[in-house]
Amino acid sequence: MTEDWHSLSDRDRKQLAERGISVPDAERQLALLRSPPLAFLVDRPCTVGDGIRRLDRAEVDELAEAFEAARRAGRATKLVPASGAATRMFRSLSALRSEDPFPGDEDSRRRRAVGDPAAAHLLRLRERLAEFPFYPALQEVLARDGRVVEDASDSEILDALLDSRDLGLADRPKGLIPFHRYAGGEVRSAFEEHLAEGAEYVRDGHGVARFHFTVGPEHRDAFHKAAQLAAAVIGGRDTRFRVELSTQSPATDTLAITPAGEPFRTGSGRLLLRPGGHGALIGNLAQSAGDLVFLKNVDNVLPRDRHAEVARWQAALGGLLVRVQDAVHRLLHRIVDQDDAEATMEGLGWIRSELGLEPPAGADRDWLRDRLERPLRVAGVVENTGEPGGGPFWTRRPDGSITPHIVERAEIDLEREDQVAILSRATHFNPVQIACALRDRHGRLFDLPRFVDEQAVFVARKSHEGRPLVALERPGLWNGAMAGWNTLFVEIPGDHFAPVKTVFDLLRPAHRGS
Repeated sequence: MTEDWHSLSDRDRKQLAERGISVPDAERQLALLRSPPLAFLVDRPCTVGDGIRRLDRAEVDELAEAFEAARRAGRATKLVPASGAATRMFRSLSALRSEDPFPGDEDSRRRRAVGDPAAAHLLRLRERLAEFPFYPALQEVLARDGRVVEDASDSEILDALLDSRDLGLADRPKGLIPFHRYAGGEVRSAFEEHLAEGAEYVRDGHGVARFHFTVGPEHRDAFHKAAQLAAAVIGGRDTRFRVELSTQSPATDTLAITPAGEPFRTGSGRLLLRPGGHGALIGNLAQSAGDLVFLKNVDNVLPRDRHAEVARWQAALGGLLVRVQDAVHRLLHRIVDQDDAEATMEGLGWIRSELGLEPPAGADRDWLRDRLERPLRVAGVVENTGEPGGGPFWTRRPDGSITPHIVERAEIDLEREDQVAILSRATHFNPVQIACALRDRHGRLFDLPRFVDEQAVFVARKSHEGRPLVALERPGLWNGAMAGWNTLFVEIPGDHFAPVKTVFDLLRPAHRGS
């Protein structure tokens, strides 16, 4: 082995160039993989009264009303990362299809009794099959061959649901999975439900509702067709959907290394380049060219009878966003344009009272201007009920400052007892219900990549072609990718959060349409 065994060859450089990845960025990634950065140092959880605001009904109504002018002026957009596949929703059921022989009823019951989750899932699927929103589509698929659900075997039902020649649910993006079925027979996918829900709070005074979905390139046509159908079925005369679709740039793909620290290569000797995680979508957020952007996950959307209440809270988050943004713009006008010395002192006090930040000793006009001239977000958080995901914490930054952030468990040093103790005291977590202000006081889009903490990457052990590797994900979209933003946390109702991680989550009361 030569001394420079870990260097990039000319062939590697050509491969990187084809993806739009610069050599310095590739070398930076390899350095991060070989020497992962230190974990976040959390100071304490954000709690109600200490980093989290709790609004009463009157405040929610007042803030929602304050958002009306911005909404009617067409300032609002909803962005949904929707490129994730539904594979995990059906993982245990998909695994059964490879069994030979396929388990019969008696075998499945025996296996369920001893704790086999796949067998339990199969029995539960059959027992409650008619309750799933995709049941009518399943009936249609079987009817093509002259069959009915009642007479079909379990293996035939799984084939009809999962085989790409039939419904192919496991191969679809999660956004195009049927999520809700209504009494009148209407079935909506997660994508369609996001359009219907979002129209309640992003539709402008002319009836235009703006959306941006990030999708996989192989599914772009399917989403485009779904948007056209939704425009006719859900939109109608009162609402015109303006839907933009974008894909994750291949330039955001990341390298991997072997456990020994070498660049990981495929069997053909080429570098393995993997999708860089949802943090890579910070460029798509900028590409949306939005002003006030509402960010939600594709699998967290409720049926139509809950839309009005969700919209009320979304508008409240937007109203607080606009109110704080206006205050920032007024302060910057006085500090920068009028050179008002009193405004600097007022601004330092405002930073303490509104953002909860403690200015460093000697903080002056320049420090204040830098702190205020940033993207702003108001993030809804819900009480911690044991759901997986990050939460709001006060974190210590390398410069000694303490600022609020959304921190994932994987970003905390679990070898330190003090950090584990702080994690155990967390009261809230992040459901990804965030209102973002992307433009400065002159209406110019902030340079969002400038506010990314490039050190806040995720490093994890994975495998490829049966070989172990160490993988890199870019700073998470609402974690390190927004590390330099100004952040406010607001408690929202916990029942607004109903993620669909497995197919059986569609049976939860929250997803039963009426």
